[in-house]
Amino acid sequence: MTAPNRRGLLIILSSPSGAGKSTLAGRLRQWDNDLAFSVSATTRAPRPGEVDGEHYRFIPEATFKAHVADGEMLEHAHVFGNFYGSPKGPVSKAIESGCDVLFDIDWQGAQQIRNSDLGQHTLSIFILPPSITELHRRLVNRAQDSADVIDKRMRKSWDEISRWDSYDYVLVNDDLDETEAQLKTIISATRLRREQQPQLNDHVRTLQTQFEELT
Repeated sequence: MTAPNRRGLLIILSSPSGAGKSTLAGRLRQWDNDLAFSVSATTRAPRPGEVDGEHYRFIPEATFKAHVADGEMLEHAHVFGNFYGSPKGPVSKAIESGCDVLFDIDWQGAQQIRNSDLGQHTLSIFILPPSITELHRRLVNRAQDSADVIDKRMRKSWDEISRWDSYDYVLVNDDLDETEAQLKTIISATRLRREQQPQLNDHVRTLQTQFEELT
């Protein structure tokens, strides 16, 4: 679904853990094969089964810091002793070719991207759970974390939820199919924003020339 006559979007999805963000991101990529997922860079060592360039871009800390100093990271953070960030180069190339890039990041990363020189092409969406009880139930039912980790995720969730009003759109994920449909509507409409269609300037100039020829 690549559209060379438009610029791509930087689509940011954020939510507390368990609200359905990863599932929705996967559905969006199935909906549009040209929707790329931003591969973060990190200074931590690869875990078993992780592939460089697919799961993360694994780079030395000195290299990471140099990229930050040179403005080559759209956003970055220091988490549990390691650095994580989104390289700017691949994202810029993708959006200029008309492809959208999907980011699964927190509110701090979202804020950094919105404040970058690519901020005008950003679409930020926050996913809320229908209730705290339901959020806890989902974390327990996915059986991926220990009780201690689930407790930590729940304690962190309110800090994330409290940032909801800094996003362009906020959706309550009470029904996965309905939320998916809403996401598609939002993305489809935002792709038509004036700043995403650079060819409009040439088209309007052509119309002006045609009008002057008739008068």
